[in-house]
Amino acid sequence: MKVRQIKLIAAAVVVIVIALMTAFLAYKYSPSKEVMELAEYFSTDNDEMAIVLQDTISDEKGYYSDGVPYVRYSLVKELFNKRFYWDSNEKIMIYTTPDSQIKIQPDTNEYTVNKGSTKADYVIVKLIDATPYIAMPFVKDYSAIDYHTYELPNRIVIRYKWEGSELVSTVRKATKLRYEASIKSPILADLSPEDEVMYVDTGEKIEGGFAKVITEDGIIGYVKEKKLRESSYRVLEPAYTAPEYAHIHKNYDICMVWHQTLNSASNAELLNLLNSTKGVNTVSPTWFSVKDNNGGVSSIADETYVQRAHNAGVEVWGLCDDFNKSVDIGQVLSHTSVREKLENKLISLAIEYNLDGLNIDFENIKAECGEHFIQFVRELSIRCRSNGIVLSVNNYVPVEYRKYYDYEEQGTVADYVVIMAYDEHYAGSEEAGSVSSLGFVKDAVKNITDKVPADQVIMALPFFTRLWNITVAKDGTEKTESSAYGMSGAETVLSDRNVKPSWDSEKGQYYAEYTENKATYKIWLEEENSIEEKLKALTEGNIHNVSFWRLGLEKTEIWNVVSNYINAN
Repeated sequence: MKVRQIKLIAAAVVVIVIALMTAFLAYKYSPSKEVMELAEYFSTDNDEMAIVLQDTISDEKGYYSDGVPYVRYSLVKELFNKRFYWDSNEKIMIYTTPDSQIKIQPDTNEYTVNKGSTKADYVIVKLIDATPYIAMPFVKDYSAIDYHTYELPNRIVIRYKWEGSELVSTVRKATKLRYEASIKSPILADLSPEDEVMYVDTGEKIEGGFAKVITEDGIIGYVKEKKLRESSYRVLEPAYTAPEYAHIHKNYDICMVWHQTLNSASNAELLNLLNSTKGVNTVSPTWFSVKDNNGGVSSIADETYVQRAHNAGVEVWGLCDDFNKSVDIGQVLSHTSVREKLENKLISLAIEYNLDGLNIDFENIKAECGEHFIQFVRELSIRCRSNGIVLSVNNYVPVEYRKYYDYEEQGTVADYVVIMAYDEHYAGSEEAGSVSSLGFVKDAVKNITDKVPADQVIMALPFFTRLWNITVAKDGTEKTESSAYGMSGAETVLSDRNVKPSWDSEKGQYYAEYTENKATYKIWLEEENSIEEKLKALTEGNIHNVSFWRLGLEKTEIWNVVSNYINAN
């Protein structure tokens, strides 16, 4: 009896073990039937809309209203089209094309193109919690993007990168798209034969024979590779064709001089100064300045001056600066009504005095004002283009912390981008140094031609230098000051003291140093040789347009050097 019981127990144990193993194996190798709700997957509520950017689900959320998808303005500007501009002061959205300024009031379907009014079939800009969102159909009309929207839940799949190609495949046999690379992972979607998927993270090593893919409706997950057909690459091509910006380009090298006109009497000096030059074909008098925070412009423009210049075969590009210390240029440019007043006034002055061009010299732009400055250049370019007025914009040399000047966009919308390759060391510098060393100029050439076509660049060089005065106090504190000198004046300082400069091949300049009245004086000269070295650097970088600050500070001999490199005729 005991033996029989033991056998029964043993048999029962075997059955239980087999059952457990069967259950374990069934669990291990049977795919999960759990389904993850897409609302949970995309984390959307109510009118929110998930945003899929190429093959990535964004943390951003858009909105879906009356069948129209809306995306936050800042995302549109950052990724899709930087020419959308939001004036947060006057609550207006602006978009500029080569010949049009489009203005959109929020929460309406009406907008203006230049001065004409028109309507869309939808509200173009919505303010949601005081944040502007733009309708994607409107964005698509002006941008190299493609998108599709889907519901349940609301989502938009946006393609905006067009470089290279994408790896795609089609489903060979019905299968499941799962949240993770495991058959135990929840199901995201059923994939039917011939459904197309695109591979994601193709460099990622994925275990278990899975591939990471995205479906056409923006669901990213994992599918068994064996369920897909052989993959292939597809080249991406946008349907959008960007408008071309026409530029006024001279059929000769620009040889420009700035003429510092401090008052009306300065205008009478033009011909005497020009008579000492050779090859100058453009003069930029410092006539205009932003005079108040309402967009007003002060002017000492002179009609006779322009006539005399034209009679001498020289174009006149009137300069406008932002040097008035009572003016907050950020305030002026960040208010559309004020900014437009400034733009219209400059065009009015250019037409009134028969100017050939405008030269914008705004040197007090801060990082937070960058987008407003660029919008000013865009809008002014439309007005200049329609009136045949050359637009040139002065800039410091390109460096990373000044990228808000957006040299690329300037090169697109303006006719010429001027780079002031001087003030390497300036009046406020804490250490003595060259105003414009050869390395400084070479860096400027390289950095700007990486961003702007060389034939649109005007490289500005100095006709001045600085004499540095270094004193040491009793406590060992060093004080550095400087004074600006023209070419002849600087040479006179040295000759009066019988100081002979020596050539510094690294700087591409003559250098001199002397002691006087317990102070050490240092100077890096600008003269024929230093200017020639800089001109070599320009032309080697395919830049053949040049400007000089300023007319009257140069030695006459300089012009023979300039004419050897700049074909100004």
